[in-house]
Amino acid sequence: MAVLNVHERVLEAGEPEVGALIDGLAGGPADALWPHGRWPAMRLDPGLELGAVGGHGPVRYAVAAYVPGRWVRFEFTGPRGFHGFHECSVHPAGAGRTLLRHTLAMRPSGPARLSWPLVFRPLHDALLEDALDRAEAAFPGAAPHATARWSRYVRLLRRILAR
Repeated sequence: MAVLNVHERVLEAGEPEVGALIDGLAGGPADALWPHGRWPAMRLDPGLELGAVGGHGPVRYAVAAYVPGRWVRFEFTGPRGFHGFHECSVHPAGAGRTLLRHTLAMRPSGPARLSWPLVFRPLHDALLEDALDRAEAAFPGAAPHATARWSRYVRLLRRILAR
C-alpha cells in the first residue's frame, strides 16, 4: 500500500515571502508555519539544515534535502514502518500569489499499515490544515480560507493520546 498525501494552499504573497515560512521551520515561537501550542513541538537539531535530525511527537525524521526559500524534504526515521518522506515546497501561482504545498509519500509496513490510516493520517491531516491556516494568516489582506476544524475523531484521538 503506497501513501501519497498532499495539502496545499494558494497564498496572497510572493515566492520569497512564502519561502521564508519554510526557512523558519523550527517549531519555536518565531515559526510562522508550525502550529505550536496546538500540536507537539517540532524540533530540529541543530536547526533547519541538511542532515539535521528531529521530529514532533512520535514522528522522527532527518533533513534529506533543503533549498532555502524553495523546498525542504524530511526522510522518516520513525515510527517503525514509515518508509518515505514528507516535504514542503513553494510554487508560483501567478499575479503575486504562491502555492504552498506539503507532500507526504511513503510505503508503510508492519504496524504502520494500521497505525497510518487509523491514527496518524487523521492527526497529520488536521495538523497540516492548521499549519496552512497559520501560513495564510501570515499574509493579511486576502479573503481568509475557512479555518480548519478538527473532526470528532481527531478530537477523540487527541484526548486518548494526551493520557
